[in-house]
Amino acid sequence: MSLAIRVLFVCVGNSARSQLAEALLRLTDSRFEPFSAGFEPSHVDPRTIQALEAVGVDATGLRSKSINEFRTERFDYVIALCDKSASECLSMPSVSEVIAWDFPDPVISNDPAAFRHTLHDIHERIKLFVLVKTKHQEDL
Repeated sequence: MSLAIRVLFVCVGNSARSQLAEALLRLTDSRFEPFSAGFEPSHVDPRTIQALEAVGVDATGLRSKSINEFRTERFDYVIALCDKSASECLSMPSVSEVIAWDFPDPVISNDPAAFRHTLHDIHERIKLFVLVKTKHQEDL
């Protein structure tokens, strides 16, 4: 059995986007071991939990974490979910690849459907990521 593919999702507050991504990847493919963190962690926004639960995704165990908790760990991929955190992710040691995605922060949006839209958009990107990366692993 091969080792799990370790992925760290990063955004500034670790309150919405990275939490959504962590929970969605956990659900999408068991070959991946997802984590999330922020450069300025605060708390998991309750609307993040609501958005996940509305589509049947288990949000148990999600908590806002600092990137510093993971500085010494090895990751296959670090995925920045906003431009603000992308450049800071480049300084992460023991990372095979840094990927930059940019999603608007639903926490600051006035759109009542912002969390639902962000959840959908991140899920679509994760499905594509899993498809590409698992195909790459199979080709090796």
